[in-house]
Amino acid sequence: MAEADPLVEYLLRLGDSCLVLGHRLSEWCGHAPVLEEDIALANVALDLIGQARFWLTLAGEVEGAGRNENGLAFLRDANAYRNVLLVEQKNDDFAVTMTREFLFDAWHWLFLAELQTSSDQRVADIAAKALKEVAYHLERSRDWVLRLGNGTEESHRRMRRAVELLWPFTGELFEMDEVDRAMVERSIGVDLAALRQPWLDIVRDTFEEATLPVPDPDAWMQRGGKRGRHSEHLGYLLAEMQFVQRAYPGATW
Repeated sequence: MAEADPLVEYLLRLGDSCLVLGHRLSEWCGHAPVLEEDIALANVALDLIGQARFWLTLAGEVEGAGRNENGLAFLRDANAYRNVLLVEQKNDDFAVTMTREFLFDAWHWLFLAELQTSSDQRVADIAAKALKEVAYHLERSRDWVLRLGNGTEESHRRMRRAVELLWPFTGELFEMDEVDRAMVERSIGVDLAALRQPWLDIVRDTFEEATLPVPDPDAWMQRGGKRGRHSEHLGYLLAEMQFVQRAYPGATW
């Protein structure tokens, strides 16, 4: 697909990251620490899954092979997914969930702000719509980082652990490969490397206010999700997410 049109691969990356993170957040439904947060996480999950539908629908149209958003979401194996590794990491505890959300939200907000000027009007329109939702996502995830970092001794300890667990997956957010470069050359996509410093500024300011240490930004990073090389967590996630469609092919409500 990438050889035929890198735009398809680019759109899959955007859609898959939103879809996988949306599913991860949906796993908290009925299990969140408080009722209000149960509803809030479900709403953010719905936002992300709605964004995934836009990106995957457009990917199917550009590809022209007859696949729609449902086919792309439910009928691909793990190695065909192009989401970044960060979003597929397990929820573990609430500190990990909100740290993962904040690290992704800060990047997502910066990314969409640039993408809304894309030369492809379809891409620009989706980015502009999604940006309004992601601005709220970032506001609330940042608030939780501050609350937990500055909370009890236990919440602070869990936040430090969450940062240590997730930091090695953040480098991929700024990795530029042939697909990204092709999109920049066509003025469709975003120079990811240029987002790194603004993202670090947001993260550093937030962590310092939350009394959390900022890890080394030049530390070794995990990579591979954008090319279909995933952690074992994605396979389990897809087994659950795709079960009905796999068990009952073509089923409709």
